[in-house]
Amino acid sequence: MPGGSSLFSGFRVLALYSNHVPHALRFHKKHREFYLLTAAGKCFHTYNVNKLGIVSVSNSLSDDINVLAADRMLVFVATGRLVSAFARNKEVVMCYHGHEQEVRLLLPLGDQLVSADAGGDVIVWDVQGGDIYLRLHFDSASFSVSAMMHPSTYLNKVLLGSSQGALQLWNIKTSKLLFTFPGWSAGVTVLQQSPAVDVVGVGTATGRIIIHNIRLDETLMSFTQDWGPISSLAFRTDGPPILASGSPQGHIAFWDLERRHLVTQQRHAHNTAIAAATFLHGEPLLITNGADNAIKVWIFDQEGGGARLLRCRQGHSAPPTTIRHHGNDGKNILSAGQDGTLQSFSTVHERFNKSLGHGSINKKKEKKKKKGLTFEHLRLPAITALSSVAARQSDWDGIVACHRGRLATTTWNYQRCTMGDHHLQPPREHRTGIATAVDITSCGNFAVIGSSSGRVDVYNLQSGLHRGGLGAERAHSGAVRGVATETLNQMTFTAGSDWLLKFWRFKTRKQEGELKLPAAPASMMLHRDSGMLALALDDFTLLVVDIETRRVVRKFAGHQGNINDMTFSPDGRWLVTVAMDCTIRTWDLPSGSLVDCFLVAMAPTSVSLSPTGDFLVTTHVDSLGVYLWTNKSLCGPVGLRPLPADFLPTEETLPGVTADASEQEVTSEDFDDAYESAEQLGAELVTLSLLPESRWKSLMHLDTIKRRNKPSAPPSAPPSAPFFLPTVTGLTPRFTSPAATEETQLLQSRLLGSSLLTQRSEFLSDLQAALQTSCFDRPLSLLKDCGPAAVSVEITCLTSLGGGATSTGGEASLLPAFIQMIDSMLASGRDFDLAQGYLALFLKVHLRSLSQDSVAMAALLGLSNRLEAGWAELRTSFDQSMCLLSYAKSALL
Repeated sequence: MPGGSSLFSGFRVLALYSNHVPHALRFHKKHREFYLLTAAGKCFHTYNVNKLGIVSVSNSLSDDINVLAADRMLVFVATGRLVSAFARNKEVVMCYHGHEQEVRLLLPLGDQLVSADAGGDVIVWDVQGGDIYLRLHFDSASFSVSAMMHPSTYLNKVLLGSSQGALQLWNIKTSKLLFTFPGWSAGVTVLQQSPAVDVVGVGTATGRIIIHNIRLDETLMSFTQDWGPISSLAFRTDGPPILASGSPQGHIAFWDLERRHLVTQQRHAHNTAIAAATFLHGEPLLITNGADNAIKVWIFDQEGGGARLLRCRQGHSAPPTTIRHHGNDGKNILSAGQDGTLQSFSTVHERFNKSLGHGSINKKKEKKKKKGLTFEHLRLPAITALSSVAARQSDWDGIVACHRGRLATTTWNYQRCTMGDHHLQPPREHRTGIATAVDITSCGNFAVIGSSSGRVDVYNLQSGLHRGGLGAERAHSGAVRGVATETLNQMTFTAGSDWLLKFWRFKTRKQEGELKLPAAPASMMLHRDSGMLALALDDFTLLVVDIETRRVVRKFAGHQGNINDMTFSPDGRWLVTVAMDCTIRTWDLPSGSLVDCFLVAMAPTSVSLSPTGDFLVTTHVDSLGVYLWTNKSLCGPVGLRPLPADFLPTEETLPGVTADASEQEVTSEDFDDAYESAEQLGAELVTLSLLPESRWKSLMHLDTIKRRNKPSAPPSAPPSAPFFLPTVTGLTPRFTSPAATEETQLLQSRLLGSSLLTQRSEFLSDLQAALQTSCFDRPLSLLKDCGPAAVSVEITCLTSLGGGATSTGGEASLLPAFIQMIDSMLASGRDFDLAQGYLALFLKVHLRSLSQDSVAMAALLGLSNRLEAGWAELRTSFDQSMCLLSYAKSALL
């Protein structure tokens, strides 16, 4: 089976935005918009800052990206010892080989690129040719390059900072060390140019921030951050002199450079270290990214200079472990990660994503966490199991989740995007063990929760009250591994580590039967519509039990590792399982055979098939993304056959991020290489002009338009003379002569000289000249620029200057010339609508003159033949299209 899976193909990955690599920012002059570039593994993403919509995804590289930088035209990335240049944010156009150690810093500088590696080499590259312009080597023991920047207005100068604390200013053109700054006895982590010339912000490993004038070698001011080393610096440029500094704890401090004190601080801006912070030029917006898989845009519109979150794109900061589809439309995916958050990701668009937040032990105490308890002490651990029903989510909480190491389960409200008020736990005398399995009834009223002590309890979701437990004391003698309820709430099914599958009456909570299993179950999944119950056992086998007959109807073996999760297809025909052997297997229940199997690079931890069957969703070990796989069987026929027992699966590449078509349509990064359509796609085609319809539709109705636009009454003279009589300037006051009347102007217009009447227009002159070259592009372009009235005048003047077809001045030759121009338009197939409009007006005006000109009549006869042949071809194409359309509308497909 070539190509891996015959049933599923990789589509895209969700919730993957950023990592620990600092972002890059660029400004598009044509779009007048800022673009943000972030690294995500082996590729980088481009977002527009206005909406944080992804506009492009680069091609994948062979290794993870370590450094990211950009200038106006290219994007530079470093992967290991290799530096690559990307054009249009998509493909690699140049590679720079020469480093012997891992590249850690990149600095675009005009036509040159400066890179520094871990071995102490600093190389200046020629961007276009890829040649090494200059190579500098520093001893890592005395000067280990840790930061790099180009001082503003300093031509060919680069300022280098070291982990030992010293700074050096180099001229990269002459390869000379210009000045050495002794430093401040602390390693330099960040160098940032301030809005003021010669002033540089220096961040150190001890948390100290120094504002230094490098021209005078004078320290202007300094601040100290209490949260460890400085991870990023950013100067605000829209007015207030504010400096933002990032910390490894995810906090941001804002310093007033004029008053020289701390203005405010943004705690927990990110869950991890601030990778980079950048102010937009001339705007009160700050962009930050971090290793917590988050991109955030902050706006400064609060009193006191504080910032609030304006836009955000955030996924899990730790790998997700449990995913389930929410609702029946298959568009929303609930995802619980090791970071303790519960989030909802949309398969339609990122703007529909929701974050339900982090669970807290006590919501009231969380609001008062300033009284001694820290934020971390109030957080609940990661979610291990969850269940959701959308039936009553508008009335009360519709999600129940179990947490690692805790007996109490939490409720969540999907519509309010928050944790509910209920903590479900049994009475005090039975509070032992931890919650291990959960299920919500199909009506959305009750939650059934199993624990490691063997108890299975029932709770009311509206009130959060305990409604009893299954069995006298415990439902199982071992830990409960799975619970499920069927559609009508008649039966409850539980599986425990005591190798038993038990059947309980839901209302009476009494046992009605049990089934001995060949091994301890690890998990359980019920397909309510078909009544099939799947159990994954600890011996890597699968059992399918019919809940009506209470017998094992299918048994599957083939996995070589622990089965992490499983899911049914909407019709109950397939069972998809994922295991630690890095395989995703699809079992066909009617035939009892394996029909699809493929490998992935990272072991899958959870799986869910959408209720509509269009997407398979998986999560994987050490991956922050939620991966979507397309079901090929919905797009066309898929030939499935039973796979042999010794089948060796082929590895499938995990899907990557895809750009949103709507965002890419508006903000594509094709700077000057936008595609331009050809004037004519094919010689056999007919192309219309791009002019408005009024340019050719109204040519035959100009008389009607003029008559309709004629004023109803002639203009009347003013009733009286002006209040101030016009006078001539000078010492002697004199009145000006009266203006010429309308009759005088009309008389003058009738007495124009004959030389003015014999002047040709530019169109007529070019049309006459085109007869010699047989190229009518010039007169045609002039006619296109004219309006309908001007076109009518030009066509009318074809015979008015020389006295018609019998003129001796050569003017009669313009009629055949115009016919040849129309013939060339029809022969080329372009401007088909204009040719028809011009020809109709031409025949209307000059039909009598044409009948007396034998040359023009011969040209008209040839034009008529071309028109009939062209229309025959068009009519054949129209008939074929109409026939196909009528068949598609009426046939039973």
